[in-house]
Amino acid sequence: MARAKLARVEVGDGRPVAVIGALNLSPNSFYAGSVVHSKAEAVARAQDMLEQGASIIDVGAMSTRPGTKPISTRCERERVIPIVKILARELDAPISVDTQRAAIAELALRDGATVINDVSGFKADPDMPEIVADFGASSILMASWARPGELLIARQRAGGSIETIGGIIRSLRCSLDICDSHGIDREKLAIDPGIGFSRGPQASSGKLITRWRPRSKWHERDLRVLANLGELRSLGRPICVGISRKSFIGRVLDLADPADRLAGSLAAAAIAVLNGASVVRTHDVRETVQAVRLAEAIRDAGGK
Repeated sequence: MARAKLARVEVGDGRPVAVIGALNLSPNSFYAGSVVHSKAEAVARAQDMLEQGASIIDVGAMSTRPGTKPISTRCERERVIPIVKILARELDAPISVDTQRAAIAELALRDGATVINDVSGFKADPDMPEIVADFGASSILMASWARPGELLIARQRAGGSIETIGGIIRSLRCSLDICDSHGIDREKLAIDPGIGFSRGPQASSGKLITRWRPRSKWHERDLRVLANLGELRSLGRPICVGISRKSFIGRVLDLADPADRLAGSLAAAAIAVLNGASVVRTHDVRETVQAVRLAEAIRDAGGK
């Protein structure tokens, strides 16, 4: 049975699908409607998300939007840590931090965060797994080609392309092996196939995943991943997906503006649940919770 505890939220087989509310602190976020600009706004938005059914609040400060340059460690710290502190003080809910930097993770965990959401799958910063292990934190590991210290990631050196389910599984297995080697309890880990994170070979600045080279049919990868999501269950970890307003939805529905992609996001979230997702990260908590609960009811009725 694949179950995990993301902080105090139990996710996986036999548990309700958990919804994570996303707060973006970067003005360069691909979806402007998700950006918060002050501590007061962050608290108010997070409280609304929790009232609407979110179980965890995820905070991130560095956009991974294609073409966006990475911010400095200092800038990430100045954006993230004050928000983590006030959310941890004001909210009775786990706080997740979306970062690839061990230094940011350490500060955030000291100030009240309990989950690290690393889009590099612990491959961008070699110190990250040690920090997570020291704090006994939970983590979400995303499939990535990156390996510690590489400035340009060659996918053949990282277990194959993550444009295929097989490559995603190999990449995530590598991340789980990293966790094992640092004594991180697998019961505190969820995995993420990285929807929207494959638009050609990933590149990095320093050690951080930041941009992609667009390909004409990149969206087909995301469709294939969602259609075959259940294959990731072979890894024995709950599956988390972040599909909210992503580019593949815009490509399929011919919607250039992420603000117009809510309906597509809800359809994709429901399909992800039917195909095995245990955690859904979203900008639109109220609507996503409704879609998820209906998908759960249909899924569960099929087994009776």
